[in-house]
Amino acid sequence: MTFDLGVHYRQAYLVDDTDDGLGPDGLPDDHPEHPVGIIRVDDGGAFLVTGLHTGVVGFAVSVADHDPGADTDGYEDIVEVSFRSVAGRLSLHEWGGADEHELPALPAGPGWYRLRYHAQHMDEAAEVDTSDAVIDRYLLQIWPQAESAPRTVKSTSGQLAYWRRPR
Repeated sequence: MTFDLGVHYRQAYLVDDTDDGLGPDGLPDDHPEHPVGIIRVDDGGAFLVTGLHTGVVGFAVSVADHDPGADTDGYEDIVEVSFRSVAGRLSLHEWGGADEHELPALPAGPGWYRLRYHAQHMDEAAEVDTSDAVIDRYLLQIWPQAESAPRTVKSTSGQLAYWRRPR
């Protein structure tokens, strides 16, 4: 599925659809041994960073029953993390509750999943405070996989390097 995603403060949230699923409360810590920077998981949610501060980004989500493979030709930065879903259903939330995008049901129900976050044009978007035109775009792939260490598949932007720095 593909849609325009409204962002503020470079933020969007993947939320496990439990009764108390609100997503991360602030920016979760990055993994200490394997920092990936632009996606960080916390209980019941994932914090997704965009290059654009405020405006609209292009966003696509793919939910599959197996690893769909990274799109290394179409994106500049690609990172992966593990995520545990309690509900077996996820939604993508815009900052401040502006909008919510329901995602397809997870194929294996509750359990461990892999999140692969692709980013394109983060550096260009980071130079602009606000834009109604789509500058940067993202792809989030989700599939069942046992918990494993986060990893960086591809890293070319200054923004990915910036977000991987210790805070």
